[in-house]
This record gives sequence, structure tokens and C-alpha cells, in this order.
Amino acid sequence: MVSILRVIGICATISLLMVALLELLYFNESQNISTPQSSHNHDWTAAFLEEEGHNASDKTSPSSNWQLERTTPRCERNTMVENIPGFHSFSHMIQDFLYYRHCRSFPMILDLPNKCRRGDEPEDVFLLLVIKSSPKNYEQREVLRKTWAEERSYKGKAIRRVFIIGTDGSGLEEEKWNKLVMREHQHYNDILQWDFKDSFFNLTLKQILFLEWMDRRCPQAQFLLNGDDDVFAHTDNMVEYLQSLKDNNGNKHFFTGHVLKNAYPKRSPGDKYFVPLHVYEKDIYPPYCGGAGYLLSGYTALVIYKISPLVEILPIDDVYMGMCLAEMKLKPDSHMGVKTLYWHVPSRKVDKYDPCYLKELLLLHKFSPTDLYFLWKEVHDPKLSCSDKI
Repeated sequence: MVSILRVIGICATISLLMVALLELLYFNESQNISTPQSSHNHDWTAAFLEEEGHNASDKTSPSSNWQLERTTPRCERNTMVENIPGFHSFSHMIQDFLYYRHCRSFPMILDLPNKCRRGDEPEDVFLLLVIKSSPKNYEQREVLRKTWAEERSYKGKAIRRVFIIGTDGSGLEEEKWNKLVMREHQHYNDILQWDFKDSFFNLTLKQILFLEWMDRRCPQAQFLLNGDDDVFAHTDNMVEYLQSLKDNNGNKHFFTGHVLKNAYPKRSPGDKYFVPLHVYEKDIYPPYCGGAGYLLSGYTALVIYKISPLVEILPIDDVYMGMCLAEMKLKPDSHMGVKTLYWHVPSRKVDKYDPCYLKELLLLHKFSPTDLYFLWKEVHDPKLSCSDKI
């Protein structure tokens, strides 16, 4: 009887161990099925690196910080804003802005730690092109790399570029666009990406995150062009103009573009630039330069970064830059060669897209990728003759 009971006990113990083992296996499998998106991204990232012949441990690889940075805790949304009168009648874009208005730090997906360096030493970057883009705007970025945003030296001055973007879509769509952006980054080494929704009302956040990056990675940049990915920027003219400045090599205040004065907040909910009273109570904005494109010194960029924590975020990015300037008692200047809203030529016989007209300006908005590529080549055609036109 004792032997039988002992056998039964052993069998029971074995059964319990088998059940525990099966539960453990099931738990591990469930964990694999519910893997967070960051781990899933890491799988295809590793496969991509292997495909392209890169070492995932390489410090210069954009994916070397992908897994690490994606696991950084995200800023939680503030649900108290739902108590704002009229909140539920606002567009999803405005609601999203209000939920995360207090957030000034988001995980970085793609970094450029050596963009402004040559080996172990900082590079003397004269003009840093800071181009606002979104994951879907692949064609615009490709054209800019072949035209005005080409990294080069002009008249002995180094021109460098970075595209600043967030994320687009959700789930598999977001993963697809992130993968495209990563492939670009692997090839061109020119994209800064953060893990926040890329939208019109998050452009201010994009600017703040870039300035934080600049303070860490490229504080020595003398001048910056801050612009959209659909502008015609005559960067050769910009270098010549900036070189002509008296007593300013980027170490003093400088902020110039198409200045807008006495602009007022749009209060109609259907307006693209709608700003609720809860977000901005004043009737007039401070003077600011149109956000499609403006030039500023490295000094002013870092001054804006330092004061920005004291200036509550406004969804209209160019206005926010003007607010930061006003906080520091600084003013933007107007330049007749920057046309971000409209432009005209002095003769009805001349097409406003005529390369002879564009050749004399600094920046125009806005162009399709095809037109931009064509006009850039036309402007730089050595056979172009303009003496009889303008």
C-alpha cells in the first residue's frame, strides 16, 4: 500500500511539473505575441542592417540608438484639458495639441551625433539648413538633396543639412514610413526623427526639439536657414549675403525673413490657423517671420532655446519664435529677398517663375518637387542670359 501511494505521489508531482512547464511555455509565447512595437521595430531594423551590410553595434548607425531611445518613457497626455469649454468641438489636431502641450521631451528615433564634426573635432559649419519635413515627403527630400540643400562648400563656407520630422500614421502604416525614413537616413545621414505625431500643430514642438539637439550636437553653427521642404532657397546667395554682414559672424543677434506685424489669432474653428482663447488670450501676435523660411544666427537660435521653457507653447511655430524673440526684447528684420506669402515681378512681361528673377532672390514659397528641380537647374545654367529681361 505504501509503495502504491508513493507511486501515486510521484505521478502527481510529475503532473504538476508538466502543468507548470506548459504554463511557462504558454506565458513566454504570449509575451512574444504581445511584443511592444519598439521590439518589433528592432527585428526589422536588424534585418535591414544585415541586408545593407551594416553592423548594428556601429556607433554611427542610426539604428544603434533606435531600440534604446524608443524605450524612453513618453510624456503622458493631460486629460484635464477635456474640461476646457468647447474642447469636444475642437478638431482632433487641436485636441491632440492640448493633450500634449505640456510635453517638451519625446523619445528620439534617429539622431545625428556627428553631423557637425570632423573626426574628433567640431566642424566649422557656416550655414546649417534645418528643413521641416514629414515621413511621407520623400520626393521633396530627394529633390532638395540634389538642389539647394546639397551639402557642399561654397566660397569656402561649409553648408550642412538636417531634415527634422516626427512620425506619421499608426500601427503597420507608421512602421512602413519609419522604415522608409530609416533607409534614407542610412544612405544620406541627414534625418532627425522623434517619436511624436507629425502634424501642423506640432511644428512648434519640432522646433523646440531641434533646438535642444543643436545645443548638444551643433552649437558652433554660425547661421541657420529654417524652412519648409517646398521652398526654393537660393543658398549660394544666402552665403554671400551672410558673409557681407558687418561685425556678425553668427555670434550676435540676427533673424531675418518675411516679417509679419499686427497679425492676429484666428478665432474661427474652421480656420487652418485657429487658436482658441484658452491657448492665446491676446488680440495681437508679436512681430514674426513667416515660417516657410527665415535666416537666423547660431547665437539667436540658442537664445531662443534658452528662453523657450518660459514661453508656453503655441501651435503656430513661426508665431512662437516671434514670442520667444519678444520675451528677450529682440526683433526680427525683414529682407526683400524672402517671399514666403506672395511675390510679384516689376514687369508684366516677365514670368514670376522666370529663372532670371529667381536668381536674384533668397527664398520663395512654394514649389512642387518637379518645378523646384527644374528651376534650380535653370538658375544655375551657365548659358542663362538675363541682361535683356530684368
